Amino acid sequence: MENTLKATIAKAFQALYNTEIKAEDLSLQSTRKEFKGDFTFVVFPYLRFSKKKPEQTANEIGEFLKTKITEIIGFNTIKGFLNIELSSSYWLNEFNKIINTQNYGLATPSSKPTIMIEYSSPNTNKPLHLGHVRNNLVGYSVAEILKASGHKLLKVNLINDRGIHICKSMLAWEKWGNGETPESTNTKGDHLVGKYYVRFDKELKKEIATLIAQGKSQEEAEKEAPLMQQVQAMLRQWETGDAATLALWNKMNAWVYKGFDETYKRLGVDFDKIYHESETYLLGKTIVIKGLEKGIFYKAEDNSVWCDLTNDGFDKKILLRSDGTSVYMTQDIGTAVQRFEEFDLDRLIYVVGNEQIYHFKVLFKILEKLGYTWAKKMYHLSYGMVELPFGKMKSREGTVVDADDLLTEMEAQAKAISKALGKLENYTEEQANDTFYKIAISALKYFILKVAPVKTMLFNPAESIDFNGNTGPFILYTFVRIKSLLKKSELENSLPKSVETGIAAQETELKLIQLISTYPAIVQQAADDFNHAAIANYIYELVKEYNHFYHQITILKETNQQLKQFRLLLSQKVSQTIESGMKLLGINLPERM
Repeated sequence: MENTLKATIAKAFQALYNTEIKAEDLSLQSTRKEFKGDFTFVVFPYLRFSKKKPEQTANEIGEFLKTKITEIIGFNTIKGFLNIELSSSYWLNEFNKIINTQNYGLATPSSKPTIMIEYSSPNTNKPLHLGHVRNNLVGYSVAEILKASGHKLLKVNLINDRGIHICKSMLAWEKWGNGETPESTNTKGDHLVGKYYVRFDKELKKEIATLIAQGKSQEEAEKEAPLMQQVQAMLRQWETGDAATLALWNKMNAWVYKGFDETYKRLGVDFDKIYHESETYLLGKTIVIKGLEKGIFYKAEDNSVWCDLTNDGFDKKILLRSDGTSVYMTQDIGTAVQRFEEFDLDRLIYVVGNEQIYHFKVLFKILEKLGYTWAKKMYHLSYGMVELPFGKMKSREGTVVDADDLLTEMEAQAKAISKALGKLENYTEEQANDTFYKIAISALKYFILKVAPVKTMLFNPAESIDFNGNTGPFILYTFVRIKSLLKKSELENSLPKSVETGIAAQETELKLIQLISTYPAIVQQAADDFNHAAIANYIYELVKEYNHFYHQITILKETNQQLKQFRLLLSQKVSQTIESGMKLLGINLPERM
């Protein structure tokens, strides 16, 4: 209908004002709740063609539409806003199409080109924290939305498993670990390694303070501190393949990987392929050396290798240190080349915080200079920081909120609130724990994903787990309410596949149908914008409208069987749409709670 309306409005301009406007250049919007109508056309931008007042222009176009489209039963004009009202039979006919469409709202799988999306990308020197939580949830959800829009998706993770920061935790464990392991301390491996990363930092600060007290400058002290000298030597040993260093590296990384896997499972995210910086940095070094030979890069007096981007609006960027060791940019170059050689990618998306915007602009520009035409297919999906409304929550590192601690705290809150509300009576312990988890993870994911990636967000655990308002638990409760309603009806599996288009549908019912009808467009727009918040906020609007319908309309006690079946079908389709949309956010819904 939207396309029909646009095409007919274009004809109206031709007939009424002798002006040719392309239908695809016109836009319609859903009529605001306080006004009567289904679609609204804003005439203000077109008054130069009609040369008439806004109200007169809108009325003339409205009259033209009414004579051409039989489904239009009326219109009203509010200044320059033309609100178009469609017949009940039109919307009921649309509903019949919806309920008979398999996988409604989702495009044909793998009907569009391949997109690779990289997210998570942790360092193996510490556990995942709250920032990683947002990264993982954003990456996974955007991937699912792109998949729902028809793209073939490759979800990948780049583990930053080498470098000076990794050697810091290794050296600290070697010095002060006394051979302790995750098993001997009953500690997750990533938390154990993170403990020694923090220990290194504390000990290094002591050495720097001592050197400054001896008359060294801050810069001199940081460079000459014995721990820093030792960790740099360890990095060189790693890059030259020293057996003992590699053995320690493999052992500690294995602890971290096991810990990461447990956290990923709790978060409900996964990957199709995992890359390791230790396997891609050498390719990056080879490419940089070739670029140096071709004159694309240059060598400084200390033998470090640089790319001069000052004529491109950037700074000079180091690619190899004077001792030949590589930097992040080096491995990013190698990883990108490897990925495009491995797969025929239409797009490569990096989900990384907005503090790395400059880094990725430089990366893309360097790849262009190296002659890779696919560099223009690369995109940095940046997201804002996650802030807390109060001081730190429990954190093993003392400076950040660990993902594991956050999940545990959320589950504890879900348990306390659910028990207080008496929502889990007659549950087995296993059923109750599963429900606590689903409530907690829905609260966490929805609260984060209802905010567009570009925005900095304030995460309030207590607010996120509220059973009222724009929260995951509120949506879960509505979904469970619908499932309970359908079960009580005893008609869930025997409902008809269509409704009579002549039944007396009420305004709130037609509003629900209209909202459901926009779901495919919402999914596509979310995919185009890489914006999971569009899905989250759509689901909330649908849930709010359904609750309005639920409290206003008789369902199970309706004596007219056609109306009863219609309302049950409408409820069923709402629940299916909620379930589909929440799945795109990585949220699985309970059947009861």
